[in-house]
Amino acid sequence: MAFEKILIANRGEIACRVIRTARSLGYRTVAVYSEADSDARHVALADEAVCIGPATVSQSYLNADAILAAAQQTGADAVHPGYGFLSENSTFAQACEAVGITFIGPPVNAIHLMGSKRLSKIAMQEAGVPCIPGYEGADQSDATLTGEAERIGLPLMIKASAGGGGRGMRVVTDMAEVAEQLRSARAEAKNAFGSDELILERAVMRPRHVEIQVFGDQHGNVIHLGERDCSVQRRHQKVVEEAPSPAVSPELRAKMGEAAVNAAKSCQYVGAGTVEFLLAEDGSFYFLEMNTRLQVEHPVTELVTGLDLVAWQIRVARGEVLPLTQDQVQLNGHAIEVRLYAESPSQNFMPQTGPVLAWRPAEGDGVRIDHGLREGFTVGSHYDPMLAKIIAWGNSREDARRRLIRAIEDTVLFGVQDNRRFLAAILRHPVFAAGGATTAFLGSDFGDDPSLTAPKPDDSLFAIAASLISAGQREELRAWHSSDHGGQPLILVAGDERRSAMLHRDGSLTRVKVGEHEHVIELHGTHDQSVEISVNGVRRRIAILRTPHQLWIDHQGQALAFSDQTHIAVAAAEGPGSGQLRAPMDGAVIAVRCQPGQNVSRGEVLVVMEAMKMEHSLKASVDGVVASVGVKAGDQVKGKQILLTVEH
Repeated sequence: MAFEKILIANRGEIACRVIRTARSLGYRTVAVYSEADSDARHVALADEAVCIGPATVSQSYLNADAILAAAQQTGADAVHPGYGFLSENSTFAQACEAVGITFIGPPVNAIHLMGSKRLSKIAMQEAGVPCIPGYEGADQSDATLTGEAERIGLPLMIKASAGGGGRGMRVVTDMAEVAEQLRSARAEAKNAFGSDELILERAVMRPRHVEIQVFGDQHGNVIHLGERDCSVQRRHQKVVEEAPSPAVSPELRAKMGEAAVNAAKSCQYVGAGTVEFLLAEDGSFYFLEMNTRLQVEHPVTELVTGLDLVAWQIRVARGEVLPLTQDQVQLNGHAIEVRLYAESPSQNFMPQTGPVLAWRPAEGDGVRIDHGLREGFTVGSHYDPMLAKIIAWGNSREDARRRLIRAIEDTVLFGVQDNRRFLAAILRHPVFAAGGATTAFLGSDFGDDPSLTAPKPDDSLFAIAASLISAGQREELRAWHSSDHGGQPLILVAGDERRSAMLHRDGSLTRVKVGEHEHVIELHGTHDQSVEISVNGVRRRIAILRTPHQLWIDHQGQALAFSDQTHIAVAAAEGPGSGQLRAPMDGAVIAVRCQPGQNVSRGEVLVVMEAMKMEHSLKASVDGVVASVGVKAGDQVKGKQILLTVEH
């Protein structure tokens, strides 16, 4: 079917990614945006843009009627759904067809079938695709699910039948926890996907997560484009993806590819799809699910095949035959991708919010960064915290790995906390470097990595910050001792770290004593976004940003904000056992599980919040009695807001 203008029913980096290819093929593009995204990058990139509602996803990016109205208002005759939101919603695809708009995706029946883990697993069993033993029945009563859990045995995997991304998924290793985990998985699935249907499976421990990229056209042709290894995961959410998999031989690739193609053919699949498998240590593999959309990690496949998968989607949607046959598909080199998140690994990966004060994506041979960021944009709590994807290609896996480490550390993001230090540490870990990471990697081999703790800037970084802050003050006040007689004291704070520094000017040098060590600093030149500086004789360039109250320094992929508190009285900090329960971020209160006068114990869940599409359980930090509760279910709260107080 011919079409001229494509509406992208999504936001962030994937909307920008689709716009890039659509424009290159000559199509006009339409962006949709919520009120919270009015200054987002994808809005600026598109030819036209329409606001479709408030920030809440149910009133904007999940509002099918508003999106279709925007298409009709702008004359868009095709819709690309990206991933997430309505991309795997068969009702939305059908609604597009009903009004004559081409849905750039698979047929409605395929979306409906594969959108249900329960129904798709039954279909795969009938198609002869290897599946994990479990329960995928229609009876969803607690009694039946509990009984089936006992039959399947431990370890047990509970999964939301609809959706993906690790939401509504739980691993159970104690039968006593089944009832609570069923309740929690149901609640999260209902909130994320609108369906609380579950399936149960025997958990395959320490597997690899390997997925096959498939493509079908409207003429019955289906091929695969090789595999991606997505084994490095946290809470079933992918963190690192690579192609090809270091664990897959050409023979195994052929077997898994054949199974994936058979899965796609069984539902008359058209367009881009991904068949996901668990690969056991003995080389056996099992169907996990099929994603009927473009994957977040599609760039690694593009880099090793030299293909544009979004262009393929568009060509297939307009009725063309697949550009290649299976025999013509070639894999070249290796590609690795990491997901840049607004999150704090040292706070159990709590999503973060804040303004993008500076964004400078890295450049270099083999480096690609897909993002939806622009300076001045505020990262809020309404959407997934993924900000960008950093990808690197190399002739070998080692070349790709080293390029990606550098790209991560050369990318600069100031204003909102991110996970770059964590990502670089994964790539440097010897188990990952050797290609041995399984789905258990982050919880076992990587479990005590320093990147999971709060960064502690060393004394030399405090010395650099002190010299730069002092230099800025001299420019403003034109006041500085002309010799080494006397000095300038500074008290600096970065995160939870506090240091006193004494500075002495010695010609072009500044001697800065922090703790027991003295550092010799020489400033060679300043630029808009960086400084050239020597520290104890070693010269380098450092990315910085000055704001009215802070100096931001980027150090090896870690953004540190230093503030001068020399003239600020030291305030008594609240300890972890203060009894005040505060919101860790902006979000919505889902449930309050206590009331004033109730006795509670340290570690007991008192409030459940939802932020960035994830559920967070907030626990009591002390034993005591609930003195006051300031929120109720449904309330929107701000980060650090006091929710309740426990007296002890």
